[in-house]
Amino acid sequence: MFALFRKEISGFFSSLTGYIVIIVFLLINSIFMWVFPGEWNILDSGYAGLDTLFILSPWIFLFLVPSVTMRMIAEEKRLGTIELIYSKPVTERGIIWGKFLASVALVLLSLLPCLIFYFSVYILGETPGNLDKGGTWGALIGLFFLAAIYASVGIFASSLTDNQVIAFIIAVLICFVLLMGFDSFAYLPGLKMLDEFVINLGINEHYKSMSRGVLDIRDVVYFIAVAVIFNEATRLVLLSRKWKKKS
Repeated sequence: MFALFRKEISGFFSSLTGYIVIIVFLLINSIFMWVFPGEWNILDSGYAGLDTLFILSPWIFLFLVPSVTMRMIAEEKRLGTIELIYSKPVTERGIIWGKFLASVALVLLSLLPCLIFYFSVYILGETPGNLDKGGTWGALIGLFFLAAIYASVGIFASSLTDNQVIAFIIAVLICFVLLMGFDSFAYLPGLKMLDEFVINLGINEHYKSMSRGVLDIRDVVYFIAVAVIFNEATRLVLLSRKWKKKS
């Protein structure tokens, strides 16, 4: 597992992939936070907070994370190197978790430079330090967990096909449904009695809860559980492929 983790991390930064993900993530957020005029611009809003970062980032990661994970298994299948990996002393879980942890590490590296935003707003406030520290750190943790789910979904989508573009599209669609779909489903006729339950099945409610600085164990368990479910679904896809070859 750790050999695959090192291989994927090395692959991210021996090519432009890792650098592009980090630069694009920071660049888009920086443009909206500091350059484009409007309510999202921190200097124009007159409010010392990182709300813009936490509103935009789930949507930026919605496309960036699947663009990283789309090749992880699809490319191995297309090139036939998945058979080489199977020949090593590693289980399907080892393959999946090695790739998943590498994706999560890249997400973490993308978030670390956001500390520059934090300290900039911390210093620029009319009263330096007048910043909702609990809400900010809670939102950063929530954003990390959210991107971790995107990574597990992306790897699952990559296991379904050997075409990277199709894997990307599938991952984006599933992530979008998890992020916003349940909020819409909750208000369909016939589900009004279950609206709160349906909303809690989606990412958005748990992410908003953590963004308020409330680190509820139920939210943490939700994020971990969803990531594990998709990783296990990926394992079943890989196992079914082996069963088909044996039969």
